[in-house]
Amino acid sequence: MRLTWRLLRMIKSFPESLDFYSQYNPSPLSMKQFIDFGKAACERTSFLFLRKELPVRLANIMKEINLLPDSLLRMSSLEMVRGWYVQSFLDILNFEAQDEETAEIYQSFCDTLMRIRNRHMNVVEMMAQGVLEMRESYELDHMTKNNLQYFLDRFYMSRIGIRMLINQHTLMFGKDKTGHKRHIGSIDPNCDVVAIVKDAYENARFLCDQYYLASPELTIETHNAKLPGGKIECCYIPSHLYHILFELFKNSMRAVMEYHDDDQNEYPPIVVAVVSGLEDLTIKMSDEGGGIPRSVIDQLFHYTYTTAPQPSKADGPCAPLAGYGYGLPLSRLYARYFQGDLQVYSLEGHSTDCLIYLKALSEEANELLPVFNTTSSRHYTSGIATPDWTGNNPRF
Repeated sequence: MRLTWRLLRMIKSFPESLDFYSQYNPSPLSMKQFIDFGKAACERTSFLFLRKELPVRLANIMKEINLLPDSLLRMSSLEMVRGWYVQSFLDILNFEAQDEETAEIYQSFCDTLMRIRNRHMNVVEMMAQGVLEMRESYELDHMTKNNLQYFLDRFYMSRIGIRMLINQHTLMFGKDKTGHKRHIGSIDPNCDVVAIVKDAYENARFLCDQYYLASPELTIETHNAKLPGGKIECCYIPSHLYHILFELFKNSMRAVMEYHDDDQNEYPPIVVAVVSGLEDLTIKMSDEGGGIPRSVIDQLFHYTYTTAPQPSKADGPCAPLAGYGYGLPLSRLYARYFQGDLQVYSLEGHSTDCLIYLKALSEEANELLPVFNTTSSRHYTSGIATPDWTGNNPRF
């Protein structure tokens, strides 16, 4: 394939462009800003914003990728991921100095965004595969594990934010408008929380029935403090909420079925409470699956921790995520993306409660994005602090 003169020049100036854009902080948007813009739906405004904002977000996280251990960067999976990011960065830079603003340019930009989204479809799996390969090839010290946890949280949160911008633009201005008429891009201004709870439960239940030949029932309780007796709705991204709930239901069902494996047809139900307050919308999922030891709670959100069998290499580079230990960490990132959270509490020997917190007010739901700066760079080079409490208790 012959490279055009323009592309050759861009590749040559790539390091300078990366340095230039990485010195700027990403511009986080609130849910309300996404909604307000979507109602106006000006393709030119979106084009001008994204051709500057996407290189900033890409450059910030690409700078952090370069700070990863050489042992990880040498993995073929990581080399592929880095290549995808470089190509996507160059693709966006094609429109950096685009003086013409025609319908053809807008369509070309939209097509480019869709190619980028498709290119990065398997980034989560490929990064997970690279980390798994490194764990099998090298003995990871505590500092390396700590840096990996720090990086992966930031890397995947950056990916969520980039995909959010791309999806909003392509869903509103792309050729195939397949979303719900009520939705603004990927956002549902009146997201029916209970309906998504039921949908996630039914799909998780299908998997549970296939594996265990049975499944626990679901009990839903609701309380609407703002509108007593009314339907609980919020302005949110249905796919994000579904992702979180589906993961939690899978974990709860597995715990219940294995803890009560001798009590056939006597499985306690999973109880979900949905509460809408003035500031927070809270979803609590409770199961009687035997609980989790307190010593394990913190490990649940570590990317290198899992209780499921590790995926076989025979599955190829796009192996399922089960066994990587990424379910709960990614779910927590989806919750935190718009200033929410995911927390787990347990009574060992009895039950576990998982609480999902979402912002009830769209103007308070701002994107949470990583910023590459001196502080983040220092994290990868500074050692682990010497314990100053007996017993090396990390809670102090």
